[in-house]
Amino acid sequence: MQEMILILDFGSQYTQLIARRVRELNVYCEIHPWNKVPELGPHIKGVILSGSPFSTRDPEAPKPDLSAIRGHFPLLGVCFGAQYLAHHFGGEVMPSSIREYGRANLAAVDQNNPLTKGMSVNSQVWMSHGDTIKKIPAHYKVIASTSDVEYAGYMIEGETTFGIQFHPEVYHSLEGGILLRNFIVEICGCHQTWTPDSFVDVTVQELREKLGNDKVILGLSGGVDSSVAAMLLHRAIGDRLHCIFVDNGLLRKNEFASVLESYKDLGLNVKGVDASGQFYDALKGLTDPELKRKAIGKVFIDVFDAESKLVTDAKWLGQGTIYPDVIESVSVNGGPSQTIKSHHNVGGLPDYMKLKVVEPLRLLFKDEVRRVGRTLNLPEAILGRHPFPGPGLGIRILGEVNAEKVRILQEVDAIFINGLKEHGLYDNVWQAGAIFLPVQSVGVMGDERTYENAVALRAVSSTDGMTADWCHLPYEFLALISNKIINQVKGINRVTYDISSKPPATIEWE
Repeated sequence: MQEMILILDFGSQYTQLIARRVRELNVYCEIHPWNKVPELGPHIKGVILSGSPFSTRDPEAPKPDLSAIRGHFPLLGVCFGAQYLAHHFGGEVMPSSIREYGRANLAAVDQNNPLTKGMSVNSQVWMSHGDTIKKIPAHYKVIASTSDVEYAGYMIEGETTFGIQFHPEVYHSLEGGILLRNFIVEICGCHQTWTPDSFVDVTVQELREKLGNDKVILGLSGGVDSSVAAMLLHRAIGDRLHCIFVDNGLLRKNEFASVLESYKDLGLNVKGVDASGQFYDALKGLTDPELKRKAIGKVFIDVFDAESKLVTDAKWLGQGTIYPDVIESVSVNGGPSQTIKSHHNVGGLPDYMKLKVVEPLRLLFKDEVRRVGRTLNLPEAILGRHPFPGPGLGIRILGEVNAEKVRILQEVDAIFINGLKEHGLYDNVWQAGAIFLPVQSVGVMGDERTYENAVALRAVSSTDGMTADWCHLPYEFLALISNKIINQVKGINRVTYDISSKPPATIEWE
C-alpha cells in the first residue's frame, strides 16, 4: 500500500489546510474522522491530530482512543490535538487568561529538537484557541513558547510524540513549513514520491482494476475538473468512456458550442445534449438557493439516467468531484466538519438510477488537479480556465431563474470575462463572474428615468477555493467594464463590485 500520513479530524476549519501542506511535500495523506480510524499498518508513516471547535474540558468533546497510535507511530497534535495529549495524560488545560487569535511570535524555540530545528526565535506563528495548557505531565518537555503561552510546543520524552498550540498549516505561520517538513520527512521518514506522475500511474491502474471491461458515462462541463477526470478515465478504459456535455441553459454565452469544439482533438467520445428546457421548468418558482441546487441536481441526474440507457450496458457515472466539493457538502467521511452547502455532483445517486459512481479526483484540491492535467498534456486553454459552478448561472441569479435573466447575465458575464482577458488580468484572477441581483434601482439614461436591474461583479484570488480574497482590480478597468455593461446590456442600469473574502463570505453568492 502507498505510504501516507493519517490526519484525524476533530472538526477544525484548518484540517484541510493540513492536508494541503502535507501534499505540497509530495507526501500522500488522508483525512479521517477521529472516531473512524482506518486500518493501521506499516503504510501509515505518521499521524496528525487536528484542531477542533471543542474544548478538551467539554464533556461532549472528542475523546479518541490513541492506544494503537501513540508510541507506535510518530504523532503530532495541533491545537486541540496538543491540548488533548496534555490534558488526557495527566496535564491541565484551562481557559486562557489572554485569548490568542491571530499572529503571535515564538519567544523561545528548541533549535536542537527534531520537530523545531531550523525555526527561528521570534518566528511568527498563527494562534486560534480559547484554552491553553497550564501544566504538562512530568515526562513532557517544552520545545517552544510565546510571551503568553509557555507550552506552545512540547515533546514526550522517549517517544516521537509532539504537540504544538499554534497552526503550522496556516500561511501566517511563516516557518510552519519547516516544522511540517521536519515531522513528515525527517521524523516520519516519508519518501516524498507522491507526484502528479505517480498519481496518474496509480489512479489509471486503480481505475482499470475497478472498472474492468465496464462502460462509463461522464458528464463533461468544459472545466478543469471534468476534463482531467475524463482524460484519466480515457487513459484507463479508452473508448469505453462515453462523455456527455449537457446544455442546462445556465452556461456562459456560446459555451455549449465552444466546449464541444475544444474536445475534438483530445480523442474523447463526446455527445452534446440540449436539456435547457427541463432545467428551466424545474427552476420555475424556486428562490431558495438550496432548493435551486437540488432541482438542478435532480434534472442533472434525470438527464444522465435517460442518456445512460442509450449506451448499452453502461454501469458507471464518472464525475469530476474534487475535495473542496466533498468538504463543503458533507462532513469529511461522515466526520465532524461543518456542512456549508450542497454540491450538485456530491452525495450519491438515487436508487432508481442503476449507475455506480466513479470519482477519480475526489481527494484532490484544485491546484493538484491542474498539475495532474499538465502531466496528462491537457491544453492550457482548458487548464487555465476559471472554475465555474456545476449549477452554472442558476446560483448566480438570486431569486427565481428564467431564460430572460439568464440572457442578461450571459451578456454581462461575457463583457466582464472578455475584459479580463483583453486587459491581461484573467490569469491573475482565480475565479470571476457576475451575479444578477434581486433588486431594481432608479437610473437616468439620456433624459429618461429608468428602473432596472443591478448586477454585482465578483473576482477572487485563491489556490484551492477553501479560502479566497477579493481581487484589487484597477479602478479604471472596473469603470470601463461598468460603462460597457450599462450601455450594451438592456435591462441593467447599475453595476457593483463585491469586496468580500472567504471566509466569512463564500465565493458564489448561493
